[in-house]
Amino acid sequence: MSTALATTRRTTAVTVKYVSLVIATIVAVVPLVVVLFASFKSREEYATTGPLAPPSNWFNVENFVTAFTRGNMLLGFWNTTIILVASLIGTIVIGTMAAYAIDRFRFRLKGLVIALFLIASLVPGVTTQVATFQIVNALELFNTHWAAIVLFMGTDIIAIYIFLQFMQSIPKSIDEAAMIDGANRWTIYWRLILPLLTPAVVTVCIIKGIAIYNEFYLPYLYMPSAKLGVISTSLFRFTGPFGAQWEVIGAGTMIVILPTLVIFVALQRYIYSGITSGATK
Repeated sequence: MSTALATTRRTTAVTVKYVSLVIATIVAVVPLVVVLFASFKSREEYATTGPLAPPSNWFNVENFVTAFTRGNMLLGFWNTTIILVASLIGTIVIGTMAAYAIDRFRFRLKGLVIALFLIASLVPGVTTQVATFQIVNALELFNTHWAAIVLFMGTDIIAIYIFLQFMQSIPKSIDEAAMIDGANRWTIYWRLILPLLTPAVVTVCIIKGIAIYNEFYLPYLYMPSAKLGVISTSLFRFTGPFGAQWEVIGAGTMIVILPTLVIFVALQRYIYSGITSGATK
């Protein structure tokens, strides 16, 4: 009797698990399918067919041409690339240096510093935007690329924790052996520690890069000029001249989604392996 009851419970648990996975997949995929179908439809077809009805002509790329040319998507990609590259370089340098100092150096209130990093990650960013805006404006960075770059570089506490987890797996005997050979702290960091942090660097680049690419709030608030529009704000501006042309908005959305989707699918094993390796270590 107990065996039958245990079997029934296992079967129920497995059924619930797979049903929930199917429901979650449908919730995630259906909006993408609707946008994809809309991007290939003409205005008349979009108005007369349902959202899940496939387009009659899969080679209709007029909406994509309109979105890319009249929506200044090329300029958005260029501005996004500038911010992305500069922010990632700054995040890697600052994050790895901070992790190296926290893990290798002994100083007072070290535990308090680590705790403050954790507390800062729990504070909602919107609650500090007034003070942040005043600082950015006082530094004369408002409406420049540097506003977003500085904010992206200086607020990624999660990256520091990822680097710190990997740093703790590197034996301190490596530092001691290098010091015996006459190396200073900078040489140890640059020649030894940083190359050994390559898996963590790749993980942070992927996660941080996708986050910067999809970020809307900071570029919209601190870079209102149309010439500084990134890919997310360029897409948002479709709500003006193309407010009623949802098929064009759908095409612009697919242009924005496609690079992120391709990168994530191609590099997802590095994301998962980097996070789990850092957590295990």
